[in-house]
Amino acid sequence: MLNLERLRTLDALARLGSVSAAAEGLHVTTSAVSQQMAKLEREVGQQLLAKNGRGVRLTDAGQLLADHAARILSQVELAQSDIEAQRGEVVGEIRLGAFPTAARGLFPATLLALRADHPELRVRTSELEPEAGIRAVFRGDIDLAVVLDWSNKRLPVPGGLATAQLLDDVPDIAMPSGHPLAGRAEVDLEDFADDDWVSWPEGEFCYEWLMFTLRSKGIEPRIAHLAGEHHTQLALIAAGMGVCVAPRLGRGPVPDGVRLVPVRQRMRRHVHAVWRADADRRPSIRAAVAALRVAGRALDEPLEGARGRAQGAAPEGG
Repeated sequence: MLNLERLRTLDALARLGSVSAAAEGLHVTTSAVSQQMAKLEREVGQQLLAKNGRGVRLTDAGQLLADHAARILSQVELAQSDIEAQRGEVVGEIRLGAFPTAARGLFPATLLALRADHPELRVRTSELEPEAGIRAVFRGDIDLAVVLDWSNKRLPVPGGLATAQLLDDVPDIAMPSGHPLAGRAEVDLEDFADDDWVSWPEGEFCYEWLMFTLRSKGIEPRIAHLAGEHHTQLALIAAGMGVCVAPRLGRGPVPDGVRLVPVRQRMRRHVHAVWRADADRRPSIRAAVAALRVAGRALDEPLEGARGRAQGAAPEGG
C-alpha cells in the first residue's frame, strides 16, 4: 500500500521542482525528502527520480505517480472536509494568513467573532505577503489566506483554489506637509513624475504594482527608499524623503508633518480570502470566510468614506 506521507513528498517535488524547495515547503530537511523518495521507489519497484545537472527530475514513472498523488491527496482533503461537514461542528484548528495591513485591519474583529461563535475552534494566524500566502495555501501549510491585488494588476491564483471578495481598499498619496501639492483636495499620479518615491521592497507584489502603474502613465519611477512597514515609509515621508502610496486598511495615527491626499483616478486594492477548493465544505473554513466578510463589510464604508480627509491614519504595513 502506498504511504500518504511519501506521496505528499512526491507531490511537493512535482509542484516545487527541486528537493530543496520540497523540503522547505514540507518543513523538513533535504535528507528527509531523499529518504522518503528512496522508500517510495522501493515500494513501487521503479525509479521515480533521475539526475538532472545538479538537481533531479521526475522520470516518466515518477510523473505518472505524481499525477495520481495529486488526485489522491485532493481526495483525502475532500474526505476530511466531508467528514467535518457531516458532523457540522466548527471545531479543531484553522490556520489563517494575511498580508500585514489585512492582519491588522481584519484579524482582530474576525478572531473575536470566531471565539464568541465557535469556542471549540482553535485559530492560528501569521503574516504573509500575498504571493507567499497563495503558495502556503496551495502547499497546505495554512488553510486560508487573505491576499490582495490591484484594479490594474491581478494576482494570479492557481487552479484548485477558491476565493471570496472581502472589501476594496482605496489608497491615498502620502507626502510631506510642505509639499507643493499638500493643499490639494485630490491629486493625479502624474503630478509626482519628478518626486522621489518610498516603496515596498523589491520583489513584493505591491512594489511590482507601483512600478507597473507609474510606467503605464509615462513616469519612470525614482525609487529612493524601500521599506516593508508603512510606519517606516511615513517616517521617511515626514523627514521630506519623498512620497508614497498609503492604503487605508489597517490605519493607525500618521506622524506629524505628513499629509494624505486622495487620488483623483481611483486606485483600488481588492482584498480576497483564498482557500483550497477541496476544503470548501469544511465548517471551519466557511465560518472563517463568513467572519472575514463581516469584518470586511464593517470596514468597507469607513474606508471609502475616508476619501477627502487629508489627515488621519496610516497603515501598519503590507
